[in-house]
Amino acid sequence: MHEVVQALILGILVGGIYALMASGLTLVFGIMKVINVAQGALVILAAYLSYALWSHLGVDPFLSIVIVTPVMFVLGVAVQLVFVRSLRGPEASELSLLVTWALALGIEGILSVAFKTTFRLSLPSYADTTWTVLGYQIAEVRLLGFVASGVLLALLSLLLTRTRFGRAVRATVQNPTAATLLGVDANRVQTLSFGLGVSMAAAAGAVYGVIYPFNPGSHYDLISRLLSIVVLGGLGSIGGAVFAAVGMGVVESLVAVEISPIWSSFSFFVVLIAFLIVRPQGIFGLRERVL
Repeated sequence: MHEVVQALILGILVGGIYALMASGLTLVFGIMKVINVAQGALVILAAYLSYALWSHLGVDPFLSIVIVTPVMFVLGVAVQLVFVRSLRGPEASELSLLVTWALALGIEGILSVAFKTTFRLSLPSYADTTWTVLGYQIAEVRLLGFVASGVLLALLSLLLTRTRFGRAVRATVQNPTAATLLGVDANRVQTLSFGLGVSMAAAAGAVYGVIYPFNPGSHYDLISRLLSIVVLGGLGSIGGAVFAAVGMGVVESLVAVEISPIWSSFSFFVVLIAFLIVRPQGIFGLRERVL
């Protein structure tokens, strides 16, 4: 029983970080119907930027979020303007897969040249610190990562629910044509939202680089998990992505403890398939009405 509770704690902490990564992916899909399969590569790029700041300038990885996030926001805006905005028509979603996959491969190639393929890990002084609470071990970096993810997700929620930009985003998601007729600049909303989605990946990457070793190819496993979370949560639903991320994190940890760590990654796809058989639209997704 002790091991199960310990796995639950670990799963919740990890799930919070997955939720931050997936929030940007599902935000972009909800607004633009763009499947950004480069999200995992963008997370790893941010992890390398945070690692470089730590190793060369001594900037704490969690503090580097303040630096990396705006830099990646600008990169996201540039990517949307140069590569994504031109995608139009019913085939836009399919074409976005090709464009963002090419972007992911490009990022991987650049990182391989700049940093080689050696695994890296940011190791601040508190990296190995653990706290014992009621007999259960909690790693300080995982707890800090969970708290940072929670704060950023709360700020994202406030941005989308309490600001004029957020209202424009929600209007664009619900009915892009009507939003445009009411004066919403859909192109501007899409561009800023894509940048916002990439900035969420950036913040998550800084946290990821303290907890997990990474190399340029780490994005392959990462994007498969993120896509599973987004689909399970319901395409376009940030709340669903958060709920699914925490659930998947718990399942992954329990499988690693009770069965084998080898099967923990595969558990993502087992849960996804089993759930979608019962509820194809995901946790918070809506069924499409066919007229």
